[in-house]
Amino acid sequence: MRGLEWEVAQQASPSVTRPPDLEEAPQIEIAPSKATAPRRVRKVAKGKKAPRFAVLGAGHGGLAMAGHLALMGFRVNLWNRSPARVEHLQMRGAIELEGVITGEGRLEMATTNLKDAVSDVDIIMVAIPANGHRDVATALADVVHDGQTVILNPGRTGGALEVRNIFVKKAVTADVTLAEAQTFLYTSRHTEPTSAHVFDIKNEVALAALPAYRTPEVLKAVRVAFPQFIPGDNVLKTGLDNVGAIFHPGVTILNAARIESTHGDFQYYLEGITPSVAAILETTDRERVAVAAALGIHAHTAREWLYLAYNSPGRDLYQAVQSTPGYKGITAPSHLNHRYILEDVPMSLVPIASIGEMLGVPVPTIRVMIHLASLIHGRDFWKEGRTVERLGIKGMSVKDIRFLAVGAGT
Repeated sequence: MRGLEWEVAQQASPSVTRPPDLEEAPQIEIAPSKATAPRRVRKVAKGKKAPRFAVLGAGHGGLAMAGHLALMGFRVNLWNRSPARVEHLQMRGAIELEGVITGEGRLEMATTNLKDAVSDVDIIMVAIPANGHRDVATALADVVHDGQTVILNPGRTGGALEVRNIFVKKAVTADVTLAEAQTFLYTSRHTEPTSAHVFDIKNEVALAALPAYRTPEVLKAVRVAFPQFIPGDNVLKTGLDNVGAIFHPGVTILNAARIESTHGDFQYYLEGITPSVAAILETTDRERVAVAAALGIHAHTAREWLYLAYNSPGRDLYQAVQSTPGYKGITAPSHLNHRYILEDVPMSLVPIASIGEMLGVPVPTIRVMIHLASLIHGRDFWKEGRTVERLGIKGMSVKDIRFLAVGAGT
């Protein structure tokens, strides 16, 4: 993956400045893309019944996804909470793409009205930070209808479970399929309110439905547009095989002083992960893997992921990181008010810790990270985050949780 495909993207468009928040959480299933030039856009086959899409979110990823779908010939509605950005899209009526995808994708609709955005679509692609999933799910509960599929891009840890729990509490009766991607399909940023630069598109992204037996039908529908989606085992696997939950908040918190004093002017992985930092990260990672194992899930360790993704050798995590040339040049965030804490702590670390504590798995180091992040920002991330109560699994046995995730035949 070459550390978020930045080197690949830079070769494709060396004049584009890398935004500080571009990185995506590394994931096991993702293969590095070989694209170094604009790609030919695949058009929808004539006579083929094509699904209609709504993309929720007009940020870095949402613009890229909506623009690409429209450019391929799909009918796309784009929703965003901010009227200012929607107004620009309404005036232009299209999204301009540059980078590995070039062209203009014309939208069916750009709106701040969620009901209008999703009323006539088949697939709802949620492309907002995981912090916003709860609010969007609450709003969607009143407007979804039979036959629709809602896909979180990505779910982080427990995303689909949280949305399902909200739908249950809101007494949603519509037959709606929930699913989540393990990571985001695009590496991109918006350059203007109606333009996006796409640095790269991942070759493979695991996707799992809730329950898992619905995954094939979701893939059949969404792969008409995105053949990059491949079957994920289940949403427990996609959520707990989340190596970004270790690298992002841990490295940021443990380098807080350096980030504040240098404004991120150092190499995030190669300099930010010293032997001492790596030792703490490995302990945190062992706790994540232990929580997954308690649910019957085999999660790769961070060191295993480095070997699988980069062929990086090392007796420990520090050596493996230092053996990863793809991390060269990846700089740290310029401030601590960053999604590596604001999103990854409540939406990744909190659910891992909360599940672990419910199942009797010790998670002291993850708990410390959550506490430190809360002190840094003067807020209670545990209270804000995806606890087992919010995931709708409080008090459930492992068997019941697995049945919820997998469904029939478990």
